[in-house]
Amino acid sequence: MQNEILFGIHAVKTALKRDAKRIRSMCAQKGRKDERIQQVLELAQEQDIRVKWLSRQELDQLTDNGVHQGVLVECEPIRSHNEKQLEQMLDNLDEQPFLLVLDGVTDPHNLGACLRTADAAGVHAVIAPKDKSAPLNATVAKVACGAAEAVPYVQVTNLARTLKALQERGIWITGTAGETDLDVYQSNLTGPMALVMGAEGKGMRRLTREHCDQLVKIPMAGEVSSLNVSVATGVCLFEAVRQRSR
Repeated sequence: MQNEILFGIHAVKTALKRDAKRIRSMCAQKGRKDERIQQVLELAQEQDIRVKWLSRQELDQLTDNGVHQGVLVECEPIRSHNEKQLEQMLDNLDEQPFLLVLDGVTDPHNLGACLRTADAAGVHAVIAPKDKSAPLNATVAKVACGAAEAVPYVQVTNLARTLKALQERGIWITGTAGETDLDVYQSNLTGPMALVMGAEGKGMRRLTREHCDQLVKIPMAGEVSSLNVSVATGVCLFEAVRQRSR
């Protein structure tokens, strides 16, 4: 697999802390000596990663004028998890499972934002089908601000079959759909659960919907009929967090 460019202080710092073995090289901006850069350089030194010093213009070129904040690494792509690894993770949990399922989210920016929100909410894993889903790449990692390394991203061959297996473990499947009557704020999101978010526009696929134990909606007061999937994910996950912390 071709190496990727990962950039931005937080994303690089998280990669150094959590998965330094992926990193093949590191570049930093000449003349940058502020505290945030120094923290990254110290982490690189601890991992015996040599730093190449480049001008800001050279870093701009390597990142297609992205917001690199003076640092980037070339690294192996993040690897997603599979069904067997998901089963092992669930077997080893010492608390009630809290999962996020993304059905057909193909935009890497949306995936990155969902991973970041999932990490903030304490989600144990994000599950998606292998087909018609965004892959883990540098864009996802940058948007996720470190969450792509922190939250397992599980890509499964058959999502409906995976949802059924989760139900057999006693995990309650909550799907989101605009046409249901059940308000997310009136629903029960406690206990072992998986929240299913569908693609923008199309929503969940039919088979996915059929494997949900309940469907909930976010009440909309304005002219727009729906929210961006990452925004809707945040609303629903943190309502679950609120209920689960009572």
